[in-house]
Amino acid sequence: MELKHLRAFVTLAEELHFGRAAQRLAIVQPALSMQIKSLETWLGVRLLDRNRHSVTLTETGQLFLDEARATLHQAQHSADVARGLGRGETGRIRLGFVSSVLPELLPTLIRQSHQRYPGIQLELKDMPGPEQVHALKSGQLDFGLMRLPAPHAGVQTQVVLHEPIIVALPADHPLTALESLDVQALAHLPVLMLARRYAAGFHDGLLRAIAHEGGKLEVAEELGEFTTMLALVSAGLGIGLLPYHAGRALPPNVVSRPLQLGDYRAVTGLAWTSLDTAVKTTVFNLMRELFFNESLA
Repeated sequence: MELKHLRAFVTLAEELHFGRAAQRLAIVQPALSMQIKSLETWLGVRLLDRNRHSVTLTETGQLFLDEARATLHQAQHSADVARGLGRGETGRIRLGFVSSVLPELLPTLIRQSHQRYPGIQLELKDMPGPEQVHALKSGQLDFGLMRLPAPHAGVQTQVVLHEPIIVALPADHPLTALESLDVQALAHLPVLMLARRYAAGFHDGLLRAIAHEGGKLEVAEELGEFTTMLALVSAGLGIGLLPYHAGRALPPNVVSRPLQLGDYRAVTGLAWTSLDTAVKTTVFNLMRELFFNESLA
């Protein structure tokens, strides 16, 4: 049995006329008759009753029609999937991310990917930068969105977002009276920061920028998530330093103020090891279009 046999049967079952069915299939009537006969012989059943005046489906033919249509549909779907894979429009992409990119980068990427490439499935994994690097190098991730700099042999990176630093404050803190803060205003205050082991480049760069501006921090605690930091700020246990987008959704009783750090910006980057499949190249090009020129002054 071949797909052409099923296609001939379905077309004839819909037309119930050899001439019209042959015309739809762009073949001659004798060829159509041979295909139907071959199908019935292969199945060992009679699918159609035909005489000089009419063509009707047998009971078996009526039941087989649904199966034939389903088989043709699945065959077409398989062909579409294969063509989509070849064009990079179908497949799965495993994307690691740090949670602070949730408010800005991920919604844009998910929305655009779904609209333009509905056949691509994004499998999202929330994990710190160092874990992303390990997963990229071991082949468990295709791309990662992480804090930069994060130099690692074999991992390529591209900046996708620049962000200023903000200070998260309890709403009743005296510093909320100021429109922006310099580093001297933070002296002798308990400061909450992202722990170095989660983003060494970001951690070290922020401390260097503060020192360059003549500031010195009293770090009360280093944390693994900016959401945890904001919860502690809301509880009045300190003030938090974080990138702008990580503070887009502040909890109750927390406000933010810009921190004056000259030209320093926190940097988020896209990381990958290779673009060895068509779907990887498609998603890479989409992210390049969406994000590679992004910045926030």
